[in-house]
Amino acid sequence: MALNIPFARLMEPEEKRMQVIRRGEGPTVTAELADYQAVLLATCPPGARRDIYLLNTQPGSERCSQPHSPGTTEHLIVTQGRALVGPAASPVELHPDDYICYTGDEPHIFRALEPNTLAVLVMEYS
Repeated sequence: MALNIPFARLMEPEEKRMQVIRRGEGPTVTAELADYQAVLLATCPPGARRDIYLLNTQPGSERCSQPHSPGTTEHLIVTQGRALVGPAASPVELHPDDYICYTGDEPHIFRALEPNTLAVLVMEYS
């Protein structure tokens, strides 16, 4: 923090309503003395609160969510299987290690496309 700001803030993408980062994409930090790479997916805005969920889902029906409170953002990483995720009007198919963030204050869906699809969901409230 040489400039009195967190390193992640320097790499933060411009604010968007929806963002998808595919496996192998995104700003990457590597270590000089170890085989280690960290891909920055999202930074936490000042004053925000985040809840973290592990999703274990099956195909057959989709989870349709009504809008959450204004300013809610959802971050999701598929870890196993495939899923259709995002705003109800424009969901995106995600594969393992794909990341998406979208505003949670509009209708949105999650539909597993393979058995035993796993994902990590982070809900951010500002």
